[in-house]
Amino acid sequence: MRAVPVWTGPLDPDCLPEALLTADRPYLLRGAFAHWPAVQAAKQSDQALAQHLLSFWGGKNVGLFQLPPEAQGRVFYGDEQLRGFNFERHIAPLDQVLEGLLKLAPVAEPPALYVGSTTVEMVLPGFLDANRLNLGGRDGLVSLWLGNRSRIAAHFDVSDNLACVVAGRRRFTLFAPEQVGNLYIGPMDPTPAGQAISLVDFAKPDFERFPRFAHALEAAEVAEMEAGDALYLPSMWWHHVEALSPVNLLVNAWWSQSPAYVDTPVNALNLALMTLRDLPAKERRAWQQLFQHYIFDADDSTWAHIPAEARGLLGPVTEAVSRQARTQLLNKLKR
Repeated sequence: MRAVPVWTGPLDPDCLPEALLTADRPYLLRGAFAHWPAVQAAKQSDQALAQHLLSFWGGKNVGLFQLPPEAQGRVFYGDEQLRGFNFERHIAPLDQVLEGLLKLAPVAEPPALYVGSTTVEMVLPGFLDANRLNLGGRDGLVSLWLGNRSRIAAHFDVSDNLACVVAGRRRFTLFAPEQVGNLYIGPMDPTPAGQAISLVDFAKPDFERFPRFAHALEAAEVAEMEAGDALYLPSMWWHHVEALSPVNLLVNAWWSQSPAYVDTPVNALNLALMTLRDLPAKERRAWQQLFQHYIFDADDSTWAHIPAEARGLLGPVTEAVSRQARTQLLNKLKR
C-alpha cells in the first residue's frame, strides 16, 4: 500500500495554511505538533502525560468502551450476524481511566479501554490554550480519543478532519470515497459508534467472503504516525484507525465547509433510501438524471433562465431559505 504523501508546502502549526485545510486529498504533517506540551509530556512518560491531562481536568466523567482481551481491541458487533456489540459502555472519571491505562500498560493481552469522541473543552478546559490548534480561523469541534491498543473499523466522517497524535503510535489506512463498493459496508443502524462501518477485519481479511476488498487494498494509502504527527483527512474519505501503543491519545478537529444552518447530507441519503432505491429501474434512472441535473452537474446555467427572485431552493441557500425548506419538508413527512 502507498504511503500518504507528506505535506511539503508552507506550514505554520499555529495557523495552518488554507491550501492544506481545503485540499481534496489526505496529507501527513510530520512533527507539526511536536512542540505541544502534551506531546512533550507523552514523550517523557505515560505518567507525565497523565499528570498533564489531569492538570486541566475539572472532574467531568467520560464515556468509556471496555472490550475483553479476546476482542484484541477491535470495536465491532457482537457476532457475525451483527447482533449487539462486543463492548460494554461505562461512565467513569478521567482519573480512574488514566489509572487503569497505566496499570494495564505492561499487560501482554489486556482488556481494551477506549474513550472516543469526547469534547476537549468539556473535559479538559484550558487544554487548548496550552496546546493550540488554529484552523485558519475556523470554528472546529475538537475531541480527544484515549485508550490502549484498539482497532476502529473503516468509516467516513461528513466533516473535514485534522487528527493529531499526542501519545503513542497510530496507523491510518485510508480509502478514497469511490472505494465504498469494495469495503463491504454494514448496516446504517445500529452501528458501534454512529457511523456505518466496513465489516472486513483488516487484521485477517476473509477474501472469500469479501473478494472486492483486495481491490480496495490496491488503492489504499497508509499513514504511520508518531507523537507530534498530524493527518489532514478530507470529508468522506474512509479511514481505518489502529492505536498501536499501551497508552495512546489523539486529538482531532472536525469542521465543515458548509454553513452550520445547512443540514447534513446523511439525512438526504436516508430519505433517498426510503423513497428512491426500491422504485422500478426506469424510474430510478429518471431520478438519477434529475439528481445529475440539479445537484451533481449543476452550475449557473442550470437556473439562469429563471428570474433570481423566483429561484427558491435553486438560488443561494441562505439561512432563511434553509429554514423554510426544512419546515416544508418536515410538514410533508408528517402526512
